[in-house]
Amino acid sequence: MAVAVQMDFDGGTLEQYDEVCRRMGLTPKGPGPAGAISHFATMTESGLRIVDVWETKEQFDTFAQEQIGPFSMEAGMAGPPAIQMFDVHNYFTPGS
Repeated sequence: MAVAVQMDFDGGTLEQYDEVCRRMGLTPKGPGPAGAISHFATMTESGLRIVDVWETKEQFDTFAQEQIGPFSMEAGMAGPPAIQMFDVHNYFTPGS
C-alpha cells in the first residue's frame, strides 16, 4: 500500500535540503529514487517540510535509514525530522 510521509526538520533550511539532494544524486525536477512516487519540499514557520508518497512504507524506511538520516546529519540539520505517515487511498501520475 502506498504511504504519504510528512517530514518536518525543525530549523532546517532550503540550503541544507539542496545539499542533501546533491549528496543523494537527485536533481530538481529529475527522477526520484526507486519506490518514490512524488515529492515536494517547502518552508514552514519552524523550518523545512518535505512530503513524499512512496509505493510502500518499507521502501521509505530503507531510504530514510540509508540516505535521509546520514545525509541530513552531514548537511548540518539539527536532528531527525518529526515524521507523520498516512495510508494513501489514491494518487495521480503525470499525464502524457
